[in-house]
Amino acid sequence: MKKLSTLLLLAAVALAGCNETDPVQTVDWYKTNASERATMLAKCKANPGELAASPNCINANRAETAVDGAKRGGLNVQPLQGIKLGGERK
Repeated sequence: MKKLSTLLLLAAVALAGCNETDPVQTVDWYKTNASERATMLAKCKANPGELAASPNCINANRAETAVDGAKRGGLNVQPLQGIKLGGERK
């Protein structure tokens, strides 16, 4: 019983330290807020071990990719329709 209570106490302390102070922003928010996107990407690159998988780093990175693609004209690829794999075309 003592081991269980110690384990629960350690788990509670560990989870309390996981509280992220920055609110999670969306990809669209990062697309419209270039300075905050650049700041977040700099933080993510400075500490990739801890932050690379965080929602804000992922969203900022996706927004950067979308903005860069739009600057270059990007590709507007549509899914193929009417093609049956392994069969005849109709």
